[in-house]
Amino acid sequence: MNPSRCRILAVGKVRRGWIQDGIDVYLKRLPGFSITELRDSTPDKEAEAIQAALRPDETLVALMEQGETLSSIRFSQRLEQLGNERIAFVIGGADGLTPALKAKARWQLSLSPMTFPHELARLMLIEQLFRAQAIRQGSPYHRE
Repeated sequence: MNPSRCRILAVGKVRRGWIQDGIDVYLKRLPGFSITELRDSTPDKEAEAIQAALRPDETLVALMEQGETLSSIRFSQRLEQLGNERIAFVIGGADGLTPALKAKARWQLSLSPMTFPHELARLMLIEQLFRAQAIRQGSPYHRE
């Protein structure tokens, strides 16, 4: 995974300072990685904004409760399989992603079968992206 070729498209703003602090820690550890915030609205309008923000060469990964659940090591391997592709991880608003957007995703990913606030999902995803990079580099950050 090349952090400069990955980003998060997230509906809504982070309102809790402690979550933003955590996100900022991992953004510093992943130079070139970015998060694009999109205005929250209705699911259809959010889907339009997501589609407009997607680059034509990006692989869409939709975060959703019904998606594939992976261990950190398997997540790292899956990212490695994508090679040097551009990846856009999409976190929808409170009402989730539209069926059409879910269907367009090349990969549907679940962080957990539990439900989390979207702000927290953003922090959890960026931490897992950092962990995936650490696993690939053999860093002691990840312990089995």
